[in-house]
This record gives sequence, structure tokens and C-alpha cells, in this order.
Amino acid sequence: MSEYLKISEEIRALGAEAEREIRPYFSRIEEICDRNTEKVLAAFAKNRVSDNLFAGTTGYGYDDYGRDTLDKIYADIFGTEAALVRIGFVNGTHALSCAMFSAVKTGDTVLSVTGPAYDTLQNTITGDYCGSMKSYGIGYKQVDLKDGVPDLSAIREAAGDENVKLVFIQRSRGYAVRKTLSVEEIGKVCEVVREVNPCAAIMVDNCYGEFTEEIEPTQVGADIIAGSLIKNPGGGLAPTGGYIAGRRDLVENASYKLTAPGIGGECGCTMGQNRLLFQGLFMAPHITAQALKTAIFCAKVMEKLGYEVSPKAEEPRYDIIQTIAFGKPEPLRRFCEGIQSGAPVDSFVTPEPWAMPGYDDPVIMAAGAFVQGASIELSADAPMREPYVCYMQGGLTYSSGKAGILLAAERIKAELQN
Repeated sequence: MSEYLKISEEIRALGAEAEREIRPYFSRIEEICDRNTEKVLAAFAKNRVSDNLFAGTTGYGYDDYGRDTLDKIYADIFGTEAALVRIGFVNGTHALSCAMFSAVKTGDTVLSVTGPAYDTLQNTITGDYCGSMKSYGIGYKQVDLKDGVPDLSAIREAAGDENVKLVFIQRSRGYAVRKTLSVEEIGKVCEVVREVNPCAAIMVDNCYGEFTEEIEPTQVGADIIAGSLIKNPGGGLAPTGGYIAGRRDLVENASYKLTAPGIGGECGCTMGQNRLLFQGLFMAPHITAQALKTAIFCAKVMEKLGYEVSPKAEEPRYDIIQTIAFGKPEPLRRFCEGIQSGAPVDSFVTPEPWAMPGYDDPVIMAAGAFVQGASIELSADAPMREPYVCYMQGGLTYSSGKAGILLAAERIKAELQN
């Protein structure tokens, strides 16, 4: 006889009630998915994609036609002059780091206008490590958010410094308790920077935000963006890698940081992975929509259990991340245990906080994924510090994502009853 997940009738009823309430919000997500799917299909058609592009190269990777065509497709989708899509990027932080170095040299200053950068990227900027920007004599300034949004007047004043050569915008919230920026908000920041410092390059950390709106930051003024292929644009199929897209000179400079000066993007074999990168990009708008629906469901269920969530179910979505403020460690741990138990991989594992490289606090992470660390697959993670906010993201299918949320709710209910 077939078995099903062990979810109580009480929690199933709670989920059914939540789903009835959130159904009206799905239509906008589906509209965005349709538009972005058309954008991807148009780029594939323009660049004459055929199966001869899927064969991989070895060694130096010279004349990898599939790799070079995928670069052109990313550039078309993001509305840029060039792109660099490589499995050689070990994670999103690696891609972002290379992109940051594309616009600055010793004596220049990086200005972050969305407060401190994400934990791991902060090491690239101000860390006491060989190869950090600090070690190269590159300065750093930041403008904190004001009431959770960019402080345009303060940005105008800070960006006017002639030493500022790179203005950095983090689209998503990272481990900060703030809202994700919309592309429209990013465009307003770009306008302000252009007014006072037209020579500075504007970079956006685009992680978690790709395909959540109909346009991307490079279509409202950003010069360069970067992100991870094991998040939205990899569509759950990319096994590793990252991308950079933007102004041609900046992308070329970033490629020299990835490989070596004078070599850049000319080298880098693909070892048979091209098909997964192409297919993952084709799937990306749909998979992103599934993750957004999962996040909305999570918001409504957790709100019904009495927790503060952001965004709320009815609010617009500009990335795939859902936060739940638990206030104390135990319900946070139970939530992560439930998410892990609903995973297709390692469902029997119990997540425990650990000293994750690049983070100041122990991090608990539920991530039973086909691709290790893939945030587009259902996962949940949190630094073990007050106010014990959990960051849930992903869900390759809404049905599996929903099941994971219900299992998490089941664990929390049991914790509350003890």
C-alpha cells in the first residue's frame, strides 16, 4: 500500500485554508513567468540554439561554441552588451567578487548604498585576507538604509566623491532584516548616482532576484550584475557556477579576475555541462515561479501559526526569500528540521548549527538538495542569533514545497504543545 507523509489532519486543514486565501496572488506570478519564458525563448531562437551546442570541452576550453553562445543568450535576456556564464565560479560570492574588481583599482573607493554587503561578500571588501579589496588599498564606504529603503539624499552626497568608482547595490536582503529592493527602486538609485557621478560603475548583487519581475536591474541603469547558477537562473539543473552580465569592458575585466589577465573568458572548459546550463536557463522562469508560490504559502501558514513574516503573503515579491521571525531558537530549529524532512535528498538528517565558512555566527541550514547548497531547491537557513530569523527559499515544484512547509508546521506545532 502506498505511503504518504505524516502530516496531521489539523495541519492539512491549516494548509488548505492558507491555500484558498493565497490563490488570487498566483495569477501575477504566472503572468511574470509567461513574459520571462517568452524572453528566454526569444533569446534561444535569436542565437539559433541546437544540440550541437551541448557538447562539452576539456582542457583549456578554447572555441567552446556552446559556452560562448550561452554568454550571448544571457546578455540578450538581461539586456546587456556582454555576459560571462561559467561553471568555474564556485558560488555566487565568487561571481560577485570578480564583478566588483572589474571597476576598481588601488586608491579607488567602493560605495555600498544598501548598508553592509552580505556576510561572505563583506570578506572580499573589508576582510583581512590576502586578495581582499582592503589588501589592495581599495577604500570602502557605505550608506545605510533609512526606514528599510535606500536613503537617496545620503546616497547623492556620498556618491559625489570623485574617488567612488563602484556603487554597490544588494537587491536581496541577505541576512539583514529588511525588504528586498524592486527593480524600480534600484532604477531610482541609479538615477541619483548618475546625476552626481556619471563615471562610477553601478553594480547589483542580483542573487535570488532573477525572473521575479519582468525586467532586470541592467534594464534600469545598472552597469553590471552577478549571481549564482544554483539559484534562480540555473533552473534547478545547473550543477554549479555563476554569471556576470553588463557593460562589455566590465565583463571583460571580471573575466581576468576569474582566470588570469590576458586570458579571461577565452579559457574555461565546460566538461559536458552545457546542456544542463541551457536547459536550466530554459526552465528558470517556471522554477522561479514555483519557488515564489512556495514562499507565499509559507508566509500564510507561518502567519497563521502566530509568527511575523516578511514579505506577507499579499505583498509583491522581488526575490524568492521568505523570512520568519521566531524570536527564540527552538521553533527555528524545529522549522528547519521539518523542511529537511520534506526534502527528496537526506530527509533523514537532522540539521544542526555549525561554523559555516564566511559567517560570524553558527548557521543552521536545511538543504536536502540534488545540488549541494542549491538555494532554488527548498531550503531554510539562519544565523543562530537574535531575533532568530529564518530565511526560507526555493522549491522546484510548488507541490513539494508545500509539503515541506506543512512538515515544518507539524514540527512547530509539536514544539508548542511541549
